[in-house]
Amino acid sequence: MSWASNAVVLGIAGWILSGVSFNGSASTLIWAALVFGVLNTILKPILKLLTLPLAVVTLGIAWFFVSMLMLWLTDLIVPAFNIDGFWNYVWATIIVWAVNVVLDALFRGDDVGTASLARM
Repeated sequence: MSWASNAVVLGIAGWILSGVSFNGSASTLIWAALVFGVLNTILKPILKLLTLPLAVVTLGIAWFFVSMLMLWLTDLIVPAFNIDGFWNYVWATIIVWAVNVVLDALFRGDDVGTASLARM
């Protein structure tokens, strides 16, 4: 599910931003989603732990740059996936975050509300 979610998120970012491209290839999008998912699963938690003191001082802004780094590394690893320019990285990071929030809300469900109703 996470891999499909990453493909959707990266596809939306590529659709919205002219500076994010897959060279018109669905296989590039899938490969980028796989790499992005692996980076977010393995590397991102380690970097978030290492940058925790900086995140406290910057009120969490440091973690935005960790997320942006995951996109940059995906760009480096997947040759046909390209993000051009700093502001495209910024906007792509914001789009990835926003779409993930929406997808999480749609597919996660509200266990808290149903659990509190079950106790009544």
